[in-house]
Amino acid sequence: MAPAPPPAAAHDVLIIGSGAAGLTAALALAEKCRVLVLAKGTLTGGSTAWAQGGIAAVLDAGDTFEEHIHDTMVAGAGLNRLETVEYVIERAPHAIDRLVELGVPFNTEAGALHLTREGGHSQRRIVHVNDATGWAVQEALLKAANANPNITLLPGQTCIDFVTGRHEERYSGSGRVWGVYALDEASGAVVAHTARATVLATGGAGRVYQFSTAPRGATGDGIAMAWRAGARVSNMEMMQFHPTCLYNLEVKNFLITEAVRGEGGILKHPVTGHRFMPDYDERAELAPRDVVARAIDDQIKRFGLDYVHLDISDKPADFVRHHFPTIHEKLLELGIDMTREPIPVVPAQHYTCGGVLIDLAGRTDLPGLYAAGECTESGLHGANRLASNSLLECFVFGEAAAADILARWDEFTAPPPIRAWDESRVTDSDEEVVIKQNWTEIRRFMWNYVGIVRTTKRLERAAHRTRLLFGEVEDYYGHFRVTTDLIELRNLLQCADLIVRSALSRHESRGLHFTLDYPQTDPVARDTILVP
Repeated sequence: MAPAPPPAAAHDVLIIGSGAAGLTAALALAEKCRVLVLAKGTLTGGSTAWAQGGIAAVLDAGDTFEEHIHDTMVAGAGLNRLETVEYVIERAPHAIDRLVELGVPFNTEAGALHLTREGGHSQRRIVHVNDATGWAVQEALLKAANANPNITLLPGQTCIDFVTGRHEERYSGSGRVWGVYALDEASGAVVAHTARATVLATGGAGRVYQFSTAPRGATGDGIAMAWRAGARVSNMEMMQFHPTCLYNLEVKNFLITEAVRGEGGILKHPVTGHRFMPDYDERAELAPRDVVARAIDDQIKRFGLDYVHLDISDKPADFVRHHFPTIHEKLLELGIDMTREPIPVVPAQHYTCGGVLIDLAGRTDLPGLYAAGECTESGLHGANRLASNSLLECFVFGEAAAADILARWDEFTAPPPIRAWDESRVTDSDEEVVIKQNWTEIRRFMWNYVGIVRTTKRLERAAHRTRLLFGEVEDYYGHFRVTTDLIELRNLLQCADLIVRSALSRHESRGLHFTLDYPQTDPVARDTILVP
């Protein structure tokens, strides 16, 4: 007998996502509010725990906010919103101080935080915990949240759609968000979790691609839900491909951090040993990720390679083991000693730079709904995220959303009575092979047609396939009881469609969007904004 679903308890604020953005918001809100945090799968299943590199912040006497802002704008190919970039970077030192208070054991040297350097940065400004910063941050935030009596953490909840005015017992049809319908993964029941305000912190849509460094649950759930509820999305064509994912037939998504190149690792042709990055960019291995990823992609396609080499073996072995203990240990398990031999690497989808459009307070278009982190388009990343600005964005906008909710608390009324989820017309599926088939098809055509280098013809092929699949997936969704796999498939397809539509509408090459049909960059940078 399946366990009963959790009761829909009364909470002031609902947070969807238990990573850096969600838990930062929860801790700030819990000073005055009762907070419920929902997580798909486990509490540590999101992208935060996977982050290797670190967090960018101006902490060295020789560095300045202006330089960090400049580096971010250059990496973002001018598509960033300057106001947002300034807002986030000026708050970075405070974010680091707060994490130190929470007990994150950042590496130190001579009594100060050790700063490393990554691609696109003009200075050493990356604080880190060896090469597993995200896991240390996740642990510290979860420990603090577990200890807070005003925070309830509820894993095993796959969110389906937002509760809005059309779900009220006395139908209002408004776009006001009152919470979310979520599948309790243990019982199979769908529960309406309601609150006065909702914060979306569900991460990106990396799993829309066949090869991705993102965790299994990065299926764009929050972006798709917000779009269906009526929120605008922006710059979805800007999907970042990390240049250096381990090439291994058994291990599909192990990232080799940017910091390996920052500490002197070089990229080579695997047969000739030629160091090729200086042929593409004067910054060589320290060029922004879009430049490096395209260079590797060009080498692989031009010479018919399976991978290229990333080599840091000329550095002392103790230096490599000290700086990259997690990567070193993992590679040894696979028979690769990075202190003595190069690492085979390929690009893979890594980060969703576009998403739900938000302002500096984390507000979306929908009353009652805030958002923070990778599911958003805040204006920070522009056409390409600068390395180690991602966790930073989570902390700054998690706090910003919480601060705005608390400042405007009197405007948030209690949720009205909400209709229960209707399962009267659905049955258990007897053909779940449809889900597997469609999931595989989406990820393959997105990789082949909407990848690192694009053409209009390839994008049109992808658009044709999304149109065909929409009918099939919606028919399936309308007739069978929801499962996590079905919910994720529906969201993956919606995000794939948004990415393709956005890419087709940008008639230039800028940052992460490179198309052979429009190789020039327009004089004026414009966001791609889609309106439901």
